[in-house]
Amino acid sequence: MAKSSDPAQLQAALAQGLAPLDLKLADATQTQLVQFVALLAKWNRAYNLTAVREPAAMISRHLLDSLAVLPHLHGLRVLDVGSGAGLPGIPLALARPDWQFTLLDSNGKKTRFITQAVTELGLANVTVVQSRVEDYHDATGFDTVITRAFAAVAAVVTATARLCAPQGQLLLMKGVYPEQELAELPSAYELQSAVRVQVPGLDAERHLLVIRSRK
Repeated sequence: MAKSSDPAQLQAALAQGLAPLDLKLADATQTQLVQFVALLAKWNRAYNLTAVREPAAMISRHLLDSLAVLPHLHGLRVLDVGSGAGLPGIPLALARPDWQFTLLDSNGKKTRFITQAVTELGLANVTVVQSRVEDYHDATGFDTVITRAFAAVAAVVTATARLCAPQGQLLLMKGVYPEQELAELPSAYELQSAVRVQVPGLDAERHLLVIRSRK
């Protein structure tokens, strides 16, 4: 992986990481992804948006970690709950410009950053919403609701599953496989699949839980 914040080295590291993910993104898109990292690193110095400080580390821990779940999304409307610094929403929106993404977070400084990033990157397919998930409503529901799980599985499902469309799915990005948490999954929902995600350049375990309503 890249050892510096040099854009060319960062783009080379990104391209190297995309290969094992079998993701083919246009050069212009890869440039935008690196621009997003540069913007995040700049804002992070003042606003403490992420514990990851080095742009080189952001390639694997933020960009590739987000893009690794792309094959598991479906539908054209995606909600990223607790988006934080725009993760995984902004990388996914850059990769799929024909899909519509809503990025939801309750933290004002984080939504201000996301809004600025959306403007600078020219993302016409992203809507930014500052709200607690408990207070947020959508008339039609989303095809995919995704979150870097911010709490135990049962709590996340209780808070977010209602935002799925009738045939929609909830994707929870977790670290170590949460066996005990899944034992407490509300009975109205089922674990459709649990995918072990391999993120290039990252040694830590990653799992993606695909959860749907039993109705």
